[in-house]
Amino acid sequence: MAGINIKSVTKHFGAVQVLNDIDLTIERGEFVVFLGGSGCGKSTLLRMIAGLESITRGEIWIGGRRVDQLPPGERGVSMVFQSYALYPHMTVRDNMSFGLRNIKTPKAEIDKRIEAAAKILEMPHLLDRKPSALSGGQRQRVAIGRAIVREPDVFLFDEPLSNLDAGLRTRTRVELAQLHERLGATMVFVTHDQVEAMTLADRIVLMNNKKIEQVATPVEIYTRPATRYVAQFVGSPGMNFVAVANVEETGGFATAVLPDGSRIKTSIPLNGVAGSELTLGIRPEYLVATAPEQGDISGTVETVERLGDRSLVHVRLKDGSKIIGTDPGMSTISAGTPIAFVVDGRKLTIFDQNDVAHHAVN
Repeated sequence: MAGINIKSVTKHFGAVQVLNDIDLTIERGEFVVFLGGSGCGKSTLLRMIAGLESITRGEIWIGGRRVDQLPPGERGVSMVFQSYALYPHMTVRDNMSFGLRNIKTPKAEIDKRIEAAAKILEMPHLLDRKPSALSGGQRQRVAIGRAIVREPDVFLFDEPLSNLDAGLRTRTRVELAQLHERLGATMVFVTHDQVEAMTLADRIVLMNNKKIEQVATPVEIYTRPATRYVAQFVGSPGMNFVAVANVEETGGFATAVLPDGSRIKTSIPLNGVAGSELTLGIRPEYLVATAPEQGDISGTVETVERLGDRSLVHVRLKDGSKIIGTDPGMSTISAGTPIAFVVDGRKLTIFDQNDVAHHAVN
């Protein structure tokens, strides 16, 4: 088990820059998820840790040892890919032992490691099967088992659940979380799926446009996003963004005045948020439907999504902008009716002209 230190790492493919001056520390035993959209550089960064891509500039350290000039086999890492990459003519046991046999590991040691990994992954009964006799989830377990038997310092996962159906992804996600608990190993996991990131990670590294936008726990990423990009990327549905006409002071805190004249009191200190081109950020769950004359912000219902435990209410405001709020349970609200929302001012965010977030005081 080892930590990872990434120091000022930059990557170019020819004239195209894909990562710009990345600094990141991953602690021993931590489960870190690289999250972001396609092309943000998350898989490239993982592959550079593994040694499958060279770095243009910077340093990578694993367990106190600089590794960016070492070949993949000498870095103490094991990688699980999106594709299972199993040999179809070999049994599960042979697939798991193949790498160990190549480095002349004694047979008794190989057998011991395979039995231990199979027990951890609850698949001793699969060891003598071939990949064609396995389900997709079982094949992914074999790929993970192949990584475990190497006893690496660091596990690297490159979108390992992408090829699984929705139900199997959920079950395998739980198994990965349990595996981390049992092994206590350092794990780095790449995904574009925010649900995977929010449920698996000790910390999320959210990447965008060649750089890191924010490194934080899932709770902090969701409740206190550092930038507008983070706020809109994480959450389903995403955060509402409403233009602010101007800001007034109420007891030292900001009151956002919207273009339609609505005044939204917040718990955000006024200092630091004054200026032009401000935007108010509101999560849908902090907009609760009420009678038109009783709310803080009002408009006309366009669509209602009834999801069982709650309903998402899509509303057009008087200035033409749209927001999404909530109504508990199976809402009886219908399209075309006037509505208002009560706003929880303690849970709001104001973004300045540079898209930097300003949050309520705790």
